[in-house]
Amino acid sequence: PQNSHTAKTISRKSVCILNNQRVSGAENMKIILVFLFIAPLAHSATVEKDYSSFDSGASPETKSRFAMLDDVRILANGLLQLGHGLKDFVHKTKGQMNDIFQKLYIFDRSFYELSLQTSEIKEEEEQLRQTTARLQINNEEIKNLSQEMNSKIEDLIQNKIQLQEKVWGLEDKVTKLAIIQPSMQETEEISSLKAFVEQQDNHIKQLLKVVEDQHVQLDKQHNQIMELEDKLNHIELQELTENSFMGEQTEPEASPFPVRNTTAVTYKSDGAAPDCTALYSSGMQYSGVYTIKPNGSEAFDVYCETKLGTSWTVIQNRVDGSLDFNQTWDAYANGFGELNEEFWLGLNKTYSITKQGDYTLRIELQDWKYNKRYIEYAFSLGGPETDYTLQLSRISGSIPNALPEQTELRFSTADRDVDIINDFNCPENYLGGWWHSECEETNLNGKYVAPRSRGRLDRRKGLYWKPKKGRYYLLKSTKIMIHPTDLKSFD
Repeated sequence: PQNSHTAKTISRKSVCILNNQRVSGAENMKIILVFLFIAPLAHSATVEKDYSSFDSGASPETKSRFAMLDDVRILANGLLQLGHGLKDFVHKTKGQMNDIFQKLYIFDRSFYELSLQTSEIKEEEEQLRQTTARLQINNEEIKNLSQEMNSKIEDLIQNKIQLQEKVWGLEDKVTKLAIIQPSMQETEEISSLKAFVEQQDNHIKQLLKVVEDQHVQLDKQHNQIMELEDKLNHIELQELTENSFMGEQTEPEASPFPVRNTTAVTYKSDGAAPDCTALYSSGMQYSGVYTIKPNGSEAFDVYCETKLGTSWTVIQNRVDGSLDFNQTWDAYANGFGELNEEFWLGLNKTYSITKQGDYTLRIELQDWKYNKRYIEYAFSLGGPETDYTLQLSRISGSIPNALPEQTELRFSTADRDVDIINDFNCPENYLGGWWHSECEETNLNGKYVAPRSRGRLDRRKGLYWKPKKGRYYLLKSTKIMIHPTDLKSFD
């Protein structure tokens, strides 16, 4: 019983110690180890004591059983208290560790932010140091400039004082000169200066007289120039009269020359007629725009001119220079302008008409005196593979021929000059596409030039009819048209 009491006492003390919250973790661990070491010993001593007293009055089996149950209860109770203490210890330790980790994290973050702030402070300190150094340098420069400015100000003050002294001296001299009468020598000098001034004045008057004379001569020369211009204008008028069709054979029939026929009627046929002559034969006997369809070609519009008891297909018309004929090869091939005004029908369309049979080419010309002349040719026109080669043979007319006969003339433009003669580009120099041979002045597609235009070279690029032997004729309007030679081919 004494050993049992001792064991119980130790167990109670151990539980009380474990329940004490103010005992440190290390001391709890030591108490637990001591308890685990002593409890088995106490239990063994109790068992042995129970067996030693087996022979006493009580039954051994009953005493041993009850003693062991008490010990087990005490031990279980102590272990239970120990488990609760260990659980509380673990929870407390875990909480303390979490607090420690949280404080370490806060410390690390604060240390990192402090490091960044320290780096920024160091950079700002370095910039401040550099700025301070620059300010010191600027301060030195300003100090030097200030010293220089002070030195210059002192120099200016000294100069001002000297100038004031000189001014005062000059004022004294002027005052003395005003009081003292000039001497005889000074009077002679003044007289000589006066004579010199008068001499210079006379010389200036002579120069002014010379200038006036020259001005009069310039006026005379200006009047002479005006007279020469009047004579030149008179000569140009005479030249225009000489270059008109006056004195030439007059045209046998009256064929009015239309100008900008904006009111001309446009007629629409069924498009089956091959040219204007066929339309005339079918009953359409008025001048105007019609649609034709040559054999093997698409239908297109043409201007039909009714005259001489038939109708002609017009391929070129120029009346007032409203259309620029300095065009490209493609423009001349496809045609340009308005059929009721100035226009060029187009080489492709003209070829599609003339390849149907034999045609007559008629050219009508009018000078600036409103005199009219004409000339007709038998002709043939090649296709695009021959550069629209033209061959002419004069039939009749009221003006000398100005185009080569029985000669293959190839059409050319400034951007496609097929025959450059002696490195001279005829279309580029005479403007406009034409059948050039030797760059003669005859070019009915050239620049439209009025008779009052100045400049010989510019006038040579205009509309002229220039026979090989004879004078040139300045033209106001031109018209080129075609008509079938054999009408039976269209019956």
